[in-house]
Amino acid sequence: MTPNFERTHPISIEDLENRASSIRMLLLDVDGILTDGLLYLSNSGDEYKTFNTLDGQGIRIAISKQLQIGIITGRKSKIVSSRAAELGIKIVKQGCLDKESALADISHETGIPYAEIAYAGDDVPDLPVLKKVGLSITVPNGHASAKAVSHTITSESGGAGAVREMIDFILSKRE
Repeated sequence: MTPNFERTHPISIEDLENRASSIRMLLLDVDGILTDGLLYLSNSGDEYKTFNTLDGQGIRIAISKQLQIGIITGRKSKIVSSRAAELGIKIVKQGCLDKESALADISHETGIPYAEIAYAGDDVPDLPVLKKVGLSITVPNGHASAKAVSHTITSESGGAGAVREMIDFILSKRE
């Protein structure tokens, strides 16, 4: 990953690497980050999402290396609960209309300060969190407003390995 030059105030590669080296927790939005952002609905109203196995393996690796992983999402879905449980993600905040409050709760509950938290989001509801954390990340298919405030943009799109890219980068700077 490289510094985001679309950002209102770009940062240097050294600053990006320093930020990544102190990260103890990666929090993720779901739609557009862990998924491609598309919602698949059946005629009976069932909802479907697709998740990338590279991201899943990356999450397992992160947890094994003591990089905590959590989810903050505006929607509520059994699919998200199931996928989080399957991957061993213990921090799951769904139905969050105020993601900044969810961030504050997670920071308080875990004792991890904002400076040691990375957050990946792709749209307007993510902006307050992207502006507060030590490392803010978005994806190429994210909204322009998220790109304007994020420290970096992944090469891979949401739902296509972006989370694995984030994890690999953070872990490489923590070693």
